Amino acid sequence: MSLFALILALLLEQRFPLPYAHWVARPVSIWAEWLERYLNAGSYQQGIAAALLATLLPLAPLILVYILCLEQPVLAFALNALILYLTLGFRQFSHFYTDIQMALRLDDTERARALLSEWRNEDLPANLEADEIAQLAIETALVASHRHVFAVIFWFVLLPGPLGALLYRISHLLADSWREQGDFGRFAADMFYWLEWLPTRATAAAFAIVGNFEDAVFCWRNQAARWYNRGLGIVIASGAGALGIRLKNDLGTGEAADVDSMQSAVGLVWRAVMLWCLLLILRWLAGMAS
Repeated sequence: MSLFALILALLLEQRFPLPYAHWVARPVSIWAEWLERYLNAGSYQQGIAAALLATLLPLAPLILVYILCLEQPVLAFALNALILYLTLGFRQFSHFYTDIQMALRLDDTERARALLSEWRNEDLPANLEADEIAQLAIETALVASHRHVFAVIFWFVLLPGPLGALLYRISHLLADSWREQGDFGRFAADMFYWLEWLPTRATAAAFAIVGNFEDAVFCWRNQAARWYNRGLGIVIASGAGALGIRLKNDLGTGEAADVDSMQSAVGLVWRAVMLWCLLLILRWLAGMAS
């Protein structure tokens, strides 16, 4: 049932892209801002209370609805697919990535740089070369594929029903919303760190299996610490090693990535998705056999 809900959510997301900012990020951000306004007096304990309220209040009714749906498999399937549709998101990054790739192939470096700046929500140096833009785009896509696809699938599989997928997405948005709130936001950041710990390694392992295994594992073990966030460093280093390319901060192996490497990165992500689907198929078959 989980496999078919995942496949349906991926198909729906491709056919009817969800305005993620409007339907997911904005409501959670408003909820987080409301809690921060009324509960933040600067202490870590208040941050704990706010983070627990922010996650448990949306999750509690979802758990109740899911339990009620268990007696009706079709309803449980529909609920799983709906939550995955809201929390997954290839389209959260694929349109930027595709447009950047097209601009670079047309030698429109200025447009590619502007698109990348918008995607990353930061100002980029005006002297970025085409290959540097391609490298930053690949790095950003590897992180986005982890946070919008693989980590969501991981927690969806690990926890019952749609609980894990929604927990991960809310935790991610909370940590981002309260990033600059000092002690108040520290618990939300810690909670997201621990929710990221296993999925980052699962994503890196998937990249290694569907790419160059030896180089991916070597880069994972020896280069991840160079990144400011070790968890994301694991994802980026293993992805670069699996592709046999070199990104910023000398992550990866081989020649420096260029625009041609961008298509290879797309193939790596899709192969990793197929690997997850295969694992879910094997799990389903094992359940049928037992």
